[in-house]
Amino acid sequence: MANQTFNDFNFGMEPAPSGERRSTDRFPIEREVRYKVVSKRSGNEAGSGQTINFSSGGVLFTTEQMLIPGKKIELAISWPAQLDSRCALKLLARGRIVRCDNSRAAVEIQQYEFRTMGAHGLTL
Repeated sequence: MANQTFNDFNFGMEPAPSGERRSTDRFPIEREVRYKVVSKRSGNEAGSGQTINFSSGGVLFTTEQMLIPGKKIELAISWPAQLDSRCALKLLARGRIVRCDNSRAAVEIQQYEFRTMGAHGLTL
């Protein structure tokens, strides 16, 4: 599944309005997300939220606490498409927090892969 890209899935949605300076289109898709901030100094912060929008380059989502820009983060997002129309998928992504405000965080995705959801759901 890791060879598939975001563009391989058709959501029947139009990209976000033009006029934005981002290099990739953002899609307003709300999905459950679990996150874990990876930090050697302060241990791991974890929480859950909802995606607000995302693209192949990043994701904006709600958070339970303030996240520090620059920190590395791992995300598990419930994917809206199914494998063979019957097996739930999750997107596992790694990246860095680029901003956080008003209980929302933006993450630049640096690495990702798709996995089947499995019995444990959105675990990281």
